Amino acid sequence: MTRTKKIIVAVLAIVIGLPVAFVATLLAWISIVDKTNGTIISSGETRHYLLYVPKTYHPSKPAPLVISLHPAASWPALQMELSRWNEVADEHGFIVVYPSGTGLFGTRPWRPRSPRIWRVAPRRVERDITFISDLIDKLETDYNIDPTRIYADGASNGGGMAFAVSCRLAHRVAAVGAVAAAQTLPFDWCGDAGPVPVVTFHGTGDPMVSYLGGPSGDPINPRILPAVRDWVANWARRNRCTGDPVEARVTASVRRLAYSGCAENADVMLYTVEGGGHTWPGGKPLPEWFVGPTTREISASRVLWEFYRQHPRAPK
Repeated sequence: MTRTKKIIVAVLAIVIGLPVAFVATLLAWISIVDKTNGTIISSGETRHYLLYVPKTYHPSKPAPLVISLHPAASWPALQMELSRWNEVADEHGFIVVYPSGTGLFGTRPWRPRSPRIWRVAPRRVERDITFISDLIDKLETDYNIDPTRIYADGASNGGGMAFAVSCRLAHRVAAVGAVAAAQTLPFDWCGDAGPVPVVTFHGTGDPMVSYLGGPSGDPINPRILPAVRDWVANWARRNRCTGDPVEARVTASVRRLAYSGCAENADVMLYTVEGGGHTWPGGKPLPEWFVGPTTREISASRVLWEFYRQHPRAPK
């Protein structure tokens, strides 16, 4: 094992509390599955992404674009597996891109193999936002992207990054999604950004980002996080929604809270998964002992896509 990998294994073993042998095996697996197929230069750095273009794409027809952001201490290929966005893209003919965050242990010499993270803090997130904007520019040059149907979503740390994107790139993204999101930025950081439609998903049994708020259970990024329903209510205020939200049961263990009458058709929805963990509903299950159960009663990606279809961005 190289000196670099030994350092990463030791840090992961300490931070996450896993046996060294297990972490070494995990790291070897990451070196196989952490594959990207595109790079761009953004803010003077080489940034990586994983792109999926369905066979039904034709350059004569503008295609929607979904930007899906991975959790902390992971990589784009994991987000692809978690969300199963590619399956939905095949059915509906849109392009999906999975950008890569910055190295958890720095950018050199571990790039691009080290676990990645989105630096969702007021003074550190701007480079990642610039990267997402530059990536949109790149894909609009290479493909026929419909500029009114560009969407962003993410899991955990990636869900927090989706919020940051909605604030700084409200003029470019039509709607966003947040799954088990770790919301570390205050709403006033968003400033006077315009309304952006949003769908969120959160489990009441999430061990990493508590549904009721408070200290996160994430050893990588321990923060005091807001209660999920309070955070969603703040988004509804941002979108100038009127009236009280309506809550309805969707399945045996899933409830939907919907705010309507919002400015610029910027609806706000929360799907609460009773007993659900720090997981992507309907996606690839993660170890339940670590993150809790993954519901099969709904598919977050399919719910998101139906919401996205109903919320194109009005041309400016």
